[in-house]
Amino acid sequence: MVENRVLMMKNFFRLSLLMITFAGLPWAAHGQPIPTFRGKAAFDYLVKQTDFGPRNPNSGGHRACLDFLAETLRRSADRVRLQHFTHRGYGEELWLTNVIASFRPDLQDRILLCAHWDTRPRADKDENILRRNQPIPGANDGASGVAVLLHLADLMKVSPPPLGVDIVLFDGEDYGLEGDLSMYLLGSRFFAAEKPPDYRPRFGILLDMVGDKALDLPREQNSIRLAPDIVDLVWNKARELGIKEFSPEVGEAMFDDHLPLNQAGIKTIDIIDFNYPDETNRFWHTHNDVPEHCSPESLQAVGTVITHVVFSRVP
Repeated sequence: MVENRVLMMKNFFRLSLLMITFAGLPWAAHGQPIPTFRGKAAFDYLVKQTDFGPRNPNSGGHRACLDFLAETLRRSADRVRLQHFTHRGYGEELWLTNVIASFRPDLQDRILLCAHWDTRPRADKDENILRRNQPIPGANDGASGVAVLLHLADLMKVSPPPLGVDIVLFDGEDYGLEGDLSMYLLGSRFFAAEKPPDYRPRFGILLDMVGDKALDLPREQNSIRLAPDIVDLVWNKARELGIKEFSPEVGEAMFDDHLPLNQAGIKTIDIIDFNYPDETNRFWHTHNDVPEHCSPESLQAVGTVITHVVFSRVP
């Protein structure tokens, strides 16, 4: 009798703890609580990446960060695969790796979330011409989108998503010399070319340069042209949540990793604030692309919208 009472009390406390844990959380249409995205946790991941230094291909920082990304995602995802490949660069052989983390790999119904993890090997927009051939820190241009996805992976470990999710971190996005488009988007091009014919996620979302302190996310033109329904899905969700960083304005057409995915039949949009920190772009591809010019609040705004898209019933 005493043992039964003890068991009942333990179950009561477990239920109470569960109710406290989920109290105040929004709930998706299918009855699953939507986890709370924490900007500070994502920002810690941003700083951790920049602590490795520049992550341009073939560098020490690149190798160290790859190990960190793989180890971090293995702690949260159901399956992690490293997609190694090489590409002939400017007088060098590039050793590149896409990191692919899958959640609920048994499900056919899937979405794709992606970002690039490499950084630019040259600061060609820096005011100091003596430093233009040096690689950049890449806090916003590289680390910010990855940071959002790493923290989302933490959330999906604790609360599995209602459908399959693949996180893909592309390498070699930012390698090319200005004007040489053939040397950009190396990882997404390889992923798109090598994807199995039966891999058909509902849609993809690319995160690039989403950490700017003065975050303003217009609707990117190629995304509107190639996947207007997914643009509406994401921007409508932001409006529902009152997240004003997602602007209804139409931005520039970007040459980014979403283009090879669309060409491969995966409807993918690009969430990007190219005006970093404003229309002068004075931190983009410079040594000023550092964590001090990014913010947890911006990462939380983006991460919250993506979390709600993942955990809500999607059309």
